[in-house]
Order: sequence, then structure tokens, then C-alpha cells
Amino acid sequence: MAFYFEDHEPERYRRLTRLVGMAMAAMLIVFSLIFTQLRHKAWMEPISYSWRLKQRLSRVSGYLPALRRGLEERDPSALTVLSFYHQGMAQLTTLDGRAMDDATELLAERQQVRLARLELGLSERVEGLSDADLARFKRG
Repeated sequence: MAFYFEDHEPERYRRLTRLVGMAMAAMLIVFSLIFTQLRHKAWMEPISYSWRLKQRLSRVSGYLPALRRGLEERDPSALTVLSFYHQGMAQLTTLDGRAMDDATELLAERQQVRLARLELGLSERVEGLSDADLARFKRG
């Protein structure tokens, strides 16, 4: 597709640009007010939950090297956090309707965590993750 130069009045262009910019800012303000009011509604709960889960999983991923060292040492706290991580990743995969694609290493680690927890007499699943669970480890 070809592009051809056109003549436009600079003052009109700047005025329209400012007007569009203000209209977009106003729309963002209105939408943010609407959605902050709606986020506590029951129909938004699954979306809110998935956002919080993604945020928590992202935070845990920063600790994966230390957690994996804990897995090798059979540290129950590391196994709890890693179990949460793998359960959360699996749940997100299910919620998003995706398959566990190219996650061979992740699936192997998940199985390793499961077996280590069973060896220590811990439940295969965890109910959640507190900040205190993660506080024992250093990022990176």
C-alpha cells in the first residue's frame, strides 16, 4: 500500500491531538472508576482470583533457584512453596484452557516435589501460600 503526503494545518493538528489526548485520558479515568467499583462484584471474582494468582506465581518465580536448592536438600518449607508454585501453574493452565505444552522439565520437577513431600510424610497438595513461607528464601 502506497503512502502519499498530505497538507494539514499545523495549528488544527495540534488542537485535535490535544483534544484526542484529553478524551483518552478522560476515558481511562472513567473506566478505572467503573472497574474499581466492579472488581468486588461476584461475577468478577474468577478474574480477580486469576490476577492475584498470577501475581503470586510471578513473585515465587523470582525465588526458584533458592527453592530448587531447597528441593535437593529436602527442605519442607521449599517443598511447600514449590508445591504451591506447581499447583498454581497447573490451575492457571486449566483456567486458561491450555495444555501443559513444552513443560517437560516443569512436569518432571512437579513429580520430584510430589515424591519428596511424600517421603517426608507431607501432603501432596498445599492449600495456599503465605508471605512467611516465602520470606525464608532469598531471591535469585
